[in-house]
Parts: sequence; structure tokens; C-alpha cells
Amino acid sequence: MSDTTAKTPRKILVTSALPYANGPIHLGHMLEYIQTDIWVRFQKQKGEICTYVCADDAHGTAIMLKAEQQNITPEELIEKVKQDHLEDFESFSIDFDNYYSTHSKENKQLSELIYKSCLDRGHIAEREITQAYDPEKELFLADRFIKGSCPRCKTADQYGDNCESCGATYDATELIDPKSTLSGTTPVEKKSTHHFFKLPDFEEMLRQWTRSGSLQESVANKLAEWLDAGLKEWDISRDAPYFGFEIPGLKGKYFYVWLDAPIGYMASFKNLCDQREDLDFSEYWDKDSTTELYHFIGKDIINFHALFWPAMLSCADFRVPTGVKAHGFVTVNGKKMSKSRGTFIKARTYLNHMNPEYLRYYFAAKLSSGTEDLDLNLDDFMSRVNSDLVGKVVNIASRCAGFINKLFNSQTSSECSEPELVNEFIKAGDSIAQHYENLDYSKAIREIMALADQANQYINEQKPWALIKETGRETDVQEVCSVGLNLFRLLMIYLKPVLPVTASHAEQFLNISPALWEDRSYILLGHRINTFQPLISRIEKQHIETMMDESAADVIKESQMAKPAISTSTPVDPLAQEIQFEDFAKVDLRIVKIIKAVDVEGADKLLQLTLDLGDTFGDKRLRQVFAGIKSAYQPEQLEGRHTVMVANLAPRKMRFGVSDGMVLAAGPGNQDIWLLEPDEGALPGMRIK
Repeated sequence: MSDTTAKTPRKILVTSALPYANGPIHLGHMLEYIQTDIWVRFQKQKGEICTYVCADDAHGTAIMLKAEQQNITPEELIEKVKQDHLEDFESFSIDFDNYYSTHSKENKQLSELIYKSCLDRGHIAEREITQAYDPEKELFLADRFIKGSCPRCKTADQYGDNCESCGATYDATELIDPKSTLSGTTPVEKKSTHHFFKLPDFEEMLRQWTRSGSLQESVANKLAEWLDAGLKEWDISRDAPYFGFEIPGLKGKYFYVWLDAPIGYMASFKNLCDQREDLDFSEYWDKDSTTELYHFIGKDIINFHALFWPAMLSCADFRVPTGVKAHGFVTVNGKKMSKSRGTFIKARTYLNHMNPEYLRYYFAAKLSSGTEDLDLNLDDFMSRVNSDLVGKVVNIASRCAGFINKLFNSQTSSECSEPELVNEFIKAGDSIAQHYENLDYSKAIREIMALADQANQYINEQKPWALIKETGRETDVQEVCSVGLNLFRLLMIYLKPVLPVTASHAEQFLNISPALWEDRSYILLGHRINTFQPLISRIEKQHIETMMDESAADVIKESQMAKPAISTSTPVDPLAQEIQFEDFAKVDLRIVKIIKAVDVEGADKLLQLTLDLGDTFGDKRLRQVFAGIKSAYQPEQLEGRHTVMVANLAPRKMRFGVSDGMVLAAGPGNQDIWLLEPDEGALPGMRIK
């Protein structure tokens, strides 16, 4: 990105990826908006002309079906979801200059303009394709709306593009006994004429742009692989029924949602320009624009933003992005966010229990300029917020303000007794600014916290609480505490992009106007402050536990409200599955200790477990069992643990050896598998009754 020392204000337009308008914002989404908002706030604090726009992504089959499920129109659905999204964003202090919708007149006009430019220049192809079609819903089916058995491993209930069990990829037409998830009927093949953007026509342009410094190196390298493999034409049309913009001149054909979604950036900015006289649309979007344009996105949508999008813009004589900044995903406690685990945390659920600035700080403390995933470790989250914000930064103000308020009429000293220390803090702003500019927030936070440690060390060494007890040392106490408050003020200037609300409260306490980055160069001397009020409170374990409990309850509530899932297998009379009590009584459930766990060579899902059943079983004490739990557990996680097994199951000969029993687990599969764990104190061989 550009040099932060430029004296003329930069003109910067910034966007975040558009959230889809069929569901709530969750903490995985919030990573991106927090990352973007911090960067935008930093630019504005530096005095740059920085504009931040976004919108709801409001088109597509999924929204049409969700509205149908709720018995409302798509327009009613997207308006309701937009208001919910805005409330969440505002609560997390995401400060958009404009938040709009892709279902807008501006987006329709711009989408048609870009499409017509591509068509007139010969970059749109037309040909007939064959697709899966639901004859009952009278709807062409995307892969995610088709389920069947995997053609490779025969696992049931797999989606139409890949198998979650064996990892195979395939076409939906290869599924065994495919069914539409919308109606349960068997899809048929049906032909339709589709329209394609000739992406290969822009290969040379994309090779140059992707290596121009506009992308992170790892992203550019990945795109180089795709370019070397050969670009394919991009299907930009969808058949009716479809909620979106109809393609001009093509009855019953609609723009694919991913065509008009990024154009929504332009539309939101155009809408803002129509409201404000100081912004000119052409200045920011013309081909020869000297302004800057940055897109913040997740790494899963790089192809749309770094291949299709710049190619379409170039074709229509608009400018291409200055930079596309991709980030990784959010995991919770080291694992993918999961509804079944209760770790799929909605933004609103978080807000019901905790200060949003805790999350802004924690994400900032872990964010780098790369695309690595970020883990929300809840224990570390609590510890870091309590240690850094409460124990270090705010502690400086609380330690010093009491003396100034009570003993010196809330007035700081007229001279600075530690100019070198204060100047060291002021100079540190240069490197901290560079870290913010480069999106290396974790480096900025580390440097800020190192300064906070230094400030606390200074106060500890000076001991104003002891000095005040010595006759004639009152002036020294005022000077020490005044230095402390000036150091605190500088820390809050540096943290302001991350903690805007806390910084605002600190400014009120310090009795100063909203601080710009350049304001760090002066010191509060002979300055009257206000009475100190607590700025931020500690996180308690209970806050996290109640949040997680509510997340788990959300999942249950959603499952109860959802329509019954369409089964893709043959219906079975539930009475045919009944067993008698005597049958169940034959099952011998025993506590076992896992004494060894190893991978099974050649098996994707199996681990080989050696289980100890205790002295009760004599020669049959040690059992070898093959368990399909590899997707959820590493071998080293299991050794030494206790679990439950069926001890009297007949041995089963498998390709990898004999499995002599079965361990019990629960969960829907993949990462969401949990071995049963007995109460503490249970011993191997104990029977469960």
C-alpha cells in the first residue's frame, strides 16, 4: 500500500465482502469487518480521505427458497436481514460510510452496463449445457441442492460435488441414487442455453495484474497455478425462477449472483456519491483514476475478486483494484466453527454477553497480513483481554487519576519530568503506524503492549503511593502521575483504531477532543482532567460459559424451526427398527482405557486402538479395535483416555485386521465426533448398567 508519510491526503475507497442476505452475522464474518474497520479508522485518524462502503448480497436461488420457506417475498426477507446485519455491525462499531443492497437500481444499471460492454466487445459466449433439473420444483439444481451416495466410497447423503467421507470430487450426474434436497424427487437432465464470460481472453492482463503487487505473495502464487492450468469461460447466467436481475434482451435468463455481487461495491459507492457532493463516482472508478481501491475478502473467494472481477472491470473500461487483501478463517478452540459443537457463535449471541471491543482487540492481537486461519481460543481470549486491556493499559489511568483528582484539583503538572520517556512513546507511533498500514495488527499490538509494560514499570519504580507519605514530595507525585497519564493518552491514540469506544471514553476522561494520529506530538501540561470512571471491565469465565450455552441453544431452536429435511434414502418404517429389552440387555458395555492409538495405513477414516479392559477379562483384557474417528481425533489425543466399548461384540474381520469390539461415539460425523467419556474415577472393566 502507499507511503503513509505522504503530505497530500490520499483518496481511498475500501470495501469488505458482502454478507449474504439469508442469515445472521457470526464471529467468522466479524473477523473481516473488524479487520477492515481498523484499517479504515487508522487512515481517517491519519487524516486520509478514506471511504468505506458495503452492502448485503441479496440475490440468488438460496434467498428465493428461504423467502418461500418463510412465506414472505424475497424483498421482505432481504430488508429484514439487512436491518439485522446493520444492528450487529453498529454494535461492533463497524463504521460504514454507506451500507446498501445489491438489489438496487444502481446495481442493476451498472450490471447491465458492464455486461453490455463485455458483449459488444465479443467477450460473451453462448452455448447449450445440460444440468440437473427438479421436475417437481421446476428448478435447475446447483450441486448443493443434490444429494446421493458417493460414486467412489458409496457413502450416503453426500452433496453433488464432493464427498465429505472420502474426499472424492465428482459431477452431480455421477451420484448414486441422486435426490433433490428441495423436493426429494430424482433430478432429470435438461438442456438450457447459457451465457459465458470469456475469461481466457484476459489471461495476459491477469498475469500482469496478479504480479503487480496488488495481492499477497501466497495469493499471487496460487493464482499463477490456476493461470498455468488454463482459465475456463465463466457461466454468468441462470435460468428462471431466480431472484436477481434479468439479463437485457434474454427472457427468463438472469445474471448469476456472483456477477452482480462485486458490482455492488460500485453501486453502494454510487448511492453514497448521490448523497454527498464531496464524492465523485468517476474520480474513483474511471480507468485512469489516481485514487486507491482496496477489497478486503476471505481467502475462499479469491478467484472471484482476483480473476473474474478485474477482468470484467478492465473489459468495461473501469479501473482495477489497487489491492485485494485476503484473510483466513476463524476457528474456535482450534477447530472449525461448528453448530453441533455449539461453537458456531452468532454476533448477536456474543453481544448478549460481552463487550464487542474484547473481540476487536483479540482479533487485532492475532491478525497478520497473511491468509493464515485465526483461532479464537476462549481461554486465551479471556486471559489476554484481562491481562492487556484491564491489567496493563487501563490500569495506568486508574493508578494515576486518583492522585490527580483528589490531591491536585484534577490538574496535571505544568512541566514534564520525563521528557525522554514520553518522546520514546511518541516516536514509537511511526513503527506502529507502519504495522497498521501493512495490516500487521499483531505487530502493532505487541509494540503497544510493550509500551504499556514500560509505563507500568515506570509507575512501579516511582511508587507515587509511597511518595505521597513523604513530607514535601507532593510535587513529585503530581509529576509522576502526570507522566503516567500522558503515556496512557499515547497508548489510547495508538489503540483508537481497535478500541474506538474505549478511546472515546478515555478522551472524555482526559478532557480532550477526538485525537488524531498527529496529536501524539504534544503533551498534556497544566491540563485539567475529569474524574476517572472505569473504562473496561474484566471478562469472567461465566460470561463465556453463558455465551456458549446460548450458542448451543440457538442450534436447537433453529433445528426445531426448520422444515423437516428431505431424506435421500428409502423411507423405513420406524417400527421395523424396534428391539426388545432382552435384546438390549445382551449388550455388554464396559469402561476401557486407550493405551495405544495409531493411524491405519491406507485408511482415510480409521484409527487402530489398543484397549485395556482390566483384570476382569483375563486373556481377553487387551483388545484391538478399528474406529472410524480419524477425522475428529489425532492418535496422541487418545492415549491414556478412558471411554466405553461394546465388549461382547463378535470379532469382525476387516481388510486391515480383526476388530474385536466397538468403541462408542456420538455426533453427525467428520470433525463432529465425540467418544463417550465415563465419570472421573471409573476403572477399566467396570460395566455400565
